[in-house]
Amino acid sequence: MPFAWLVFAAFTDRLGANPAEALIRSTGDWTLRMLCIVLAVTPLRQWLNVPSLARYRRMLGLFTFFYAALHLLAYAWLDMGFEWGEVVRDIAKRPFILVGFLGFVLLSVLFATSFKRAIKAMGAPSWQRLHRTVYLIAGLALLHFFWMRAGKNDFNEVLVYAAVIGVLLGVRVLRRFASKSKNA
Repeated sequence: MPFAWLVFAAFTDRLGANPAEALIRSTGDWTLRMLCIVLAVTPLRQWLNVPSLARYRRMLGLFTFFYAALHLLAYAWLDMGFEWGEVVRDIAKRPFILVGFLGFVLLSVLFATSFKRAIKAMGAPSWQRLHRTVYLIAGLALLHFFWMRAGKNDFNEVLVYAAVIGVLLGVRVLRRFASKSKNA
């Protein structure tokens, strides 16, 4: 639905005074929201005792990659005019873009290995270890957003995302400590 709205808004001139910025920002926001939703699947599945929620995690992860790819594409096209030399220089020059690009590269690896054939080829334990990099990706996405907002001294939204991601990761840490203390 968010993508459909963005397409509709773009074709009906409803993106505001700076449509390029609106597209770049909204695709980035949706990437971060989807990342939070992906991270929420396991705690919700455990709290609600609904194991079937796990089957949606991969699809949600693919949506996360989709919005991240749109975010990068919008930046490369609307900000940089597909001048790839300029894009590379911008990545090297601005730390928030470098961190965002690193997060995208890692997310691309998860995307490339999200299919059943990759799971089978890698083996489930190796695949699971690799896909735990989603926690690092969440941190990089949050840092990217923080540094982008630091230029405008606007941290309210950053704090909301940091709290959500902090809770979602904190739940995992607490659960891991609880399971270790049970086994000890």
